[in-house]
Amino acid sequence: MSMIRIARAAAAAAAPAGAAMAAMAVFALLGAAPANAQNSTDQVPPEWTLCNNEGNLYPPDIVIDGCGAVIRSANWSAQQRAVAFNNRGLAWRATGDFDHAIADYDAALKLDPGYVMPLNNRAGAWWDKGDFDRAIADYSAAVRLDPNNAVALTNRGVVWRDKGNIDRAIADYDEAIRVDPKYATAFIYRGNAWREKGDLGRAAADYGAAIESDPMNAIAFNSRASLYFITGDVDRALAYYTQAIRIDPKYVLALNNRGLAWRDKGDLDRAFADFSQVIAVNPRYGNALINRGDIYRDRGELDRSVADYDEALRINPRNALVLNSRGLVHLKLGAFDKSILDYDAALRLNPQLAAALYGRGVAKRKAGDGAGADADITAAQAIRPSIAQELSRSGVE
Repeated sequence: MSMIRIARAAAAAAAPAGAAMAAMAVFALLGAAPANAQNSTDQVPPEWTLCNNEGNLYPPDIVIDGCGAVIRSANWSAQQRAVAFNNRGLAWRATGDFDHAIADYDAALKLDPGYVMPLNNRAGAWWDKGDFDRAIADYSAAVRLDPNNAVALTNRGVVWRDKGNIDRAIADYDEAIRVDPKYATAFIYRGNAWREKGDLGRAAADYGAAIESDPMNAIAFNSRASLYFITGDVDRALAYYTQAIRIDPKYVLALNNRGLAWRDKGDLDRAFADFSQVIAVNPRYGNALINRGDIYRDRGELDRSVADYDEALRINPRNALVLNSRGLVHLKLGAFDKSILDYDAALRLNPQLAAALYGRGVAKRKAGDGAGADADITAAQAIRPSIAQELSRSGVE
């Protein structure tokens, strides 16, 4: 009897540098062909090809249909249908339908209560829904079934961190590294935790260990670069960001971060190129739009600056800093009414934003509202006495 490999590829992602990485990893899994399947060429049946989706060749809706065909068939064992439910849960989760995903993980566990992966994946779906306690319960159940499960241990650490308990998170990362000393993701997460606690030396050591364990891990290089950047070693930061991008040319976080480093060195052309590349890869990456808008503003290309800020605000209308920046550009353009509206919106979100108060005061004065201008400028200087000098460098008088 031939055995057919039926698997779902592992997946992982990272949060912005400096924060604990927030995506849940999932295991690869194996299943066998049904007992009555004789296939000397080891060809995977078409429904399993779709349900397995090895290499992520198919979109979630196709995977859902393929797994549904397996689940409905009488030709597959309970264990094999549990694999299909698990894989379909992954596809539902990829669409953002966490409730359907959880229902499928429930079904997989009902068919095969000792199957660890649906526990790990259901925990991730609970995490997606913000139910951290249920996520921890499922990861803990996965660890009880498989005490050497470094992925579940690491993911439970992520949830502890999101609950605000960094020490318990570090304890889980420690255990994950104990059971798998080459698990780079656990080193990265633990490095992020040390960084949050202010222990940059331990953070650097963990990022270095992650790179040693997995020299093709772009996230590890980006994380190490960000640590160099915040400690002022911009040249080393650039080198590590560049290596992350060599490994993954579409890694938008590293591209955006390298753009910030180039900007810090005063190389606006290279910074502009990196931010533009981010936007080409992901047009809805708001930080890159904001950063490129800032460069347009500094270059005096004010209309293009406004266009990037407009797009960033379509993505996130409640960003007070972008509203403040657009208010400044409208002020420079002489569009005082638009400037005041932007500053109004920024101040509704953050009434203590001194730059917006001062800028609105200047806009009101230029629009002929002397009393309103004096009130805003006085309030801004009460919050930040140096605000006039700071904004004068941006051409606001």
